[in-house]
Amino acid sequence: MTHKKSILSRRSFIATTGAAMAGGLMLNPLSVTSRPALLKKMRIAIVGTGDRALGMWSKDVAETYGDKVEFVGLCDINPGRVAFFKSATGFTCPTYTDFEKMMKETKPDTLIVTTVDATHSEFIIKGMEMGANIITEKPMTTDEEKCEAIIQAEKRTGKKVTVTFNYRYSPHRARVYELLRAGEIGEVTSVDFHWYLDTRHGADYFRRWHRLKEKGGTLWVHKATHHFDLLNWWIESDPVEVYATGMLEFYGKHGPFRHTHCRPCPHKDKCKFYYDITRNKRHMDLYVANEKYDNYHRDGCVFREDVNIYDKMAATIKYANGVHVSYSLTTYSPYEGYRIAFNGTKGRIDMWIEESNPVEERNYDEIMITRNFGTREFIRVPHGTSGHGGGDRILKDSIFKGITEDPLNQAAGVRDGALSILVGIAARKSCETGQPIKIADLTSIKPEVKRQFVARG
Repeated sequence: MTHKKSILSRRSFIATTGAAMAGGLMLNPLSVTSRPALLKKMRIAIVGTGDRALGMWSKDVAETYGDKVEFVGLCDINPGRVAFFKSATGFTCPTYTDFEKMMKETKPDTLIVTTVDATHSEFIIKGMEMGANIITEKPMTTDEEKCEAIIQAEKRTGKKVTVTFNYRYSPHRARVYELLRAGEIGEVTSVDFHWYLDTRHGADYFRRWHRLKEKGGTLWVHKATHHFDLLNWWIESDPVEVYATGMLEFYGKHGPFRHTHCRPCPHKDKCKFYYDITRNKRHMDLYVANEKYDNYHRDGCVFREDVNIYDKMAATIKYANGVHVSYSLTTYSPYEGYRIAFNGTKGRIDMWIEESNPVEERNYDEIMITRNFGTREFIRVPHGTSGHGGGDRILKDSIFKGITEDPLNQAAGVRDGALSILVGIAARKSCETGQPIKIADLTSIKPEVKRQFVARG
C-alpha cells in the first residue's frame, strides 16, 4: 500500500477560498441593476437575547457588517436580560418584552430567532406574518406539527426562512462534500457517524433548559439536528426511515446526589460536575442577575430529577438513494469530537475530529481517503479562523453580504431545516414506540432520491 501526504489533493480545493465557500441566500433581495436598492440596510430585530444571540448575532454582526445592517429592536420575556444585552452590545435600538409590539413599532425586514427551541415556530410564523424574513438558530422547531406550520406559513406569506447550519461552512466539512461530489470513493453506500460530547459541554445541556424534552425536543433534535443536516447535505438525498434507541443512564436521577443548582449545593466539594458560575462574568450578568424575573438557573444541577432527555442515543437511518447510516451520540465522553467514515464502491473516506484536548496541537484537520486495492491519501485542511470549525464567519458573510453564489449548496432553507429535525423527531418517536418511523408520515414533505437545494435569487 502506498502512502501519500498532501496539503491539498490533486484537484483544486475551491472550498478554501472565501468566495467559493461563502454561498448564501440573499435574505433582503436586491436587484443588481438598482443602485439605490443596494444602499438599503437590512433592518434586523432579535427575539431571544440569551447567550447565543449575544455571542453570535449581535456586536460582531453590527461591527463587521455595519454598512449593510442596522438593529432596530430587541425582545426577550426577561426584562433584565434584554436590558443587559442592550448595554453589553452598545445598541441604541428599543427593547421589548412584547414581541408583537416590537414587530409593529420597529417594522424589521429580518427577524433573528434565538429563543428556547420549542418557541421557535411561534416567532418564525408570527415574524413572517408581520412582514419579516427569518434567520433562525437550529433546530428550526421541535415537533412535526410545528414544522408543518412553518412550512405552510412560508408558502402563505411569501417570506423566507434561513436556518443557520454553520457546520456546513467549516473548511474540512466543505472539503468532504467536494470529495464526495467528485466521486473520489465512487457511489456512497453507507456512513458510520459517531459524535462524542465531553463532560464539560455535554454536561452543560443537562444544566440548562435543554434537559427538558418539552423545551428542546431532546438532544435528538436540539444537538443532533446539526449532524443530521450534515448527513443530508453530504449524501445529497433525503432520509426516508429511522429506527433508534436511547436511554438516560448517567445524568438526572442516576446521579449520586442532587440539588436545585450549583451555588447553594451542599455537595459541591465532591461533585465533579460542580459549575462555579461566579467565575463567568457574562453568565453572572446575563442570567444570575436576572433570576428574579423567571427563576431560571444557568448553573442547574445535572442530576435533577426532572431531567427527561436521553444521554446516550443510537440510530439507523435509511436514505432514498439507498445509503444507510449508523449514528450515535454520547454525552459524557472524556473528549469532544466525532468520527465519521463514508463507505463507497471505490473506497472510503475517514475523519477523526477532536474538538477538545487534542492529541497534538495543529492548525489543520485531516481527511484520509483509502481507495480499493491499494492507495491512501491524507488531505490536510487548514482550520478556519472563526467558531464552529471556521464556519461562523463564512455563514455570516453569506447572509449579510448578500452573496448569491453557492457552489457547495451550503445555504439552508425551510426544507433543509425540516428534514434535519424530522430525522431527530423520528428517532425520538422510535425510542418511544420501539418501531421504525417513516419520514413521509410526519409532514407534507415527501423524501426524494436527489435532494432539493435552496434556490438562489
